[in-house]
Amino acid sequence: KFAAMECIQETGGHQTEYIGGICTADGVKGAIPIPELDSILVGFSPSTKVIGLNDIPKDEQPPANTLLHLAFDTMVGIGSGLLLLGLWLAWSWWKKRDIPQTPWFLRIVAVTGAGAIVALWSGWIVTEVGRQPWIVQGYMRTEEAVTEASGIWFSFGLVVLLYAALGTAAVLVLRRMSRRWREGYSAEEVEGPYGPAATSEAGA
Repeated sequence: KFAAMECIQETGGHQTEYIGGICTADGVKGAIPIPELDSILVGFSPSTKVIGLNDIPKDEQPPANTLLHLAFDTMVGIGSGLLLLGLWLAWSWWKKRDIPQTPWFLRIVAVTGAGAIVALWSGWIVTEVGRQPWIVQGYMRTEEAVTEASGIWFSFGLVVLLYAALGTAAVLVLRRMSRRWREGYSAEEVEGPYGPAATSEAGA
C-alpha cells in the first residue's frame, strides 16, 4: 500500500518522496521530488529500506497507482493547510484576542468545509483502493467478499432516496432560515464576519 501510494518501484533505501505527478513503470512523471524523504518517513533515516512494487506479486498490487498517489497527496496537502490555518487562528487569538480580520483568512475559512470533505473523500480512496485486492489482508480477496444476497439493489435504492430527501430538506431549511434572518435582524444586531450584509435604514 505504501509503495503504491508513493509510486516506489524498486526496493531500497534513500527513497525519494514525490509530490503530485503520474506513476509509471519508469518512475514518476511531472512530480516535485524531495530526495530521501520517503525513507525518513518510514524509518526516520535516509537509509531505511522501503519495499517497492517490483517485489510484490502483480496480483497483490493495488490498482490505479496514480489515483492512489494523488488522493494521498490531496489528503495530506489539505490536512496540512488546515493545520496551518488553525495555527494562524491560534496565534491571532493569543496576540489580539480576535480572529484574523484579513480578507484572505476569511476567504480561506469560507472554503475549509468543502476542503475537509475533499480530504475525507481522498482518505477513503487511499483506504479502499490501497487495500486492494484484499478485503482482509492475506486471507480474503475483495472478489470473494462480494455479496450475492437478493434484494441488495432495493436496499441501496432506499438509502439513496433517504439521503436525497435529507439533503433536499437540509437545503430548504437553511435557505428559509437565511431568508428569515435577513428580514428580521437590524444592522446593530448582526455581528461577526459571516453575517449577511444588512441593508441600511438611512436611505429608506
